[in-house]
Amino acid sequence: MSLFDTRVPAVLLRIDRNPFHHGTLGAIRSLGRAGVDVHVVADCAGSPVGASRFVAGVHPPPAPGASPDDIALVLRRVAARVARPAVLIPMDDASAVAVGGLGDALAPACLLPALPGALSERVADKAELAALCAALDIPHPTTLVPDSAEQAARAAWRLGLPVVAKWSRPWLLPPGGGLRSTVVVRSPREVRELYERAAEAGSRLLLQEFLPPGQDRDWFCHGHADRTGVLRGGGTGRKLLAWPRGAGLTAVGEWTPNPRVQEIADRLVTALGYRGILDLDFRRCGSTGRYHLLDFNPRPGAQFRLFADGTGLDVVRALHLDLTHRPLPAAAPLPGRTFVVENYAPLAALRPSPAGREKAWYAADDRAPGRALWAQWSRHVARRIRHRVTAPDPDPPHPRIVRQATAPATLTDHSDDEKASSC
Repeated sequence: MSLFDTRVPAVLLRIDRNPFHHGTLGAIRSLGRAGVDVHVVADCAGSPVGASRFVAGVHPPPAPGASPDDIALVLRRVAARVARPAVLIPMDDASAVAVGGLGDALAPACLLPALPGALSERVADKAELAALCAALDIPHPTTLVPDSAEQAARAAWRLGLPVVAKWSRPWLLPPGGGLRSTVVVRSPREVRELYERAAEAGSRLLLQEFLPPGQDRDWFCHGHADRTGVLRGGGTGRKLLAWPRGAGLTAVGEWTPNPRVQEIADRLVTALGYRGILDLDFRRCGSTGRYHLLDFNPRPGAQFRLFADGTGLDVVRALHLDLTHRPLPAAAPLPGRTFVVENYAPLAALRPSPAGREKAWYAADDRAPGRALWAQWSRHVARRIRHRVTAPDPDPPHPRIVRQATAPATLTDHSDDEKASSC
């Protein structure tokens, strides 16, 4: 008999238009293999994701920048087509923030964790997260929130260049505007120029100390906080390879137990009363050894399938079991297991992995997305190259992007004393 109540489908919601979001494919396969009907509310045109044999239905997503009312309308239309209560899983920050405030509006058609207030928005907001870390005494990079362009320039000198600049609510950034959620800036002039675009960005600019990357410094923790507040279906892992190198998403990750990171995650869940799936990013300071919380993502991380354990449990399965009041199997960790994103780390995908490995795109029981990936990825890369060669460059170059190398926010000044230069 199946552990799962297969009468209850799942609806995956993704508002962003990234065609190569392998986390969405991971969720489709995980629940589909368990016998759950999986409906995808996302733009799957030109994406390998839509080729999966485990997709029960694809539905048009809300437009980027859609209001909560518009998102609720789209989801109610999907619910009418599905015609059964379904577990709703947001797959990006914009979706998670919107869904976090729509519980009552979507019930009973959509099953969601019981989150207090607008907690998803608070933890996803970089400035709010900084304040939470300060209140809970959780290590977090020193962060300043300037009120003017000149104050921003002075703050950069105070923190010590280079500094990390990030927008408090990156899901509000306009598509195609050239603004990036996080950049490393190396001069006061660059800081001033960014600050002048705050109205366009839609949220505050934060300046943060830069913690340099290094071997064994980038860590993450995934889990599902069940109805009792216990983290299930995940674990702690370290980033072996990033894309872009040293500063991007996890191209190769390894399941590595880390009690210090796990303890911080448990403290956060308990203190905040958080329920549902989370993905936490950390960077270890090279000189102090402290693990600084960089991001709190109230949704599955793209590499969540790294933590599929010996029973097959992962965070999306844990969520479905929890919301349908089914018992969760006892954890069976598989330390040493690896996760590889083939288009970012093709050589790593070919190396042996004695403790087991999950590939983002290739699966023996679902081959079509893996085949579609390479043709679509080749076209994507070719378009990027053509654009760089032929596009005019009327503006000064933007500061180079650094994604995971960054840190979330601390409102004004009350964070850690260590500077990036000493870490």
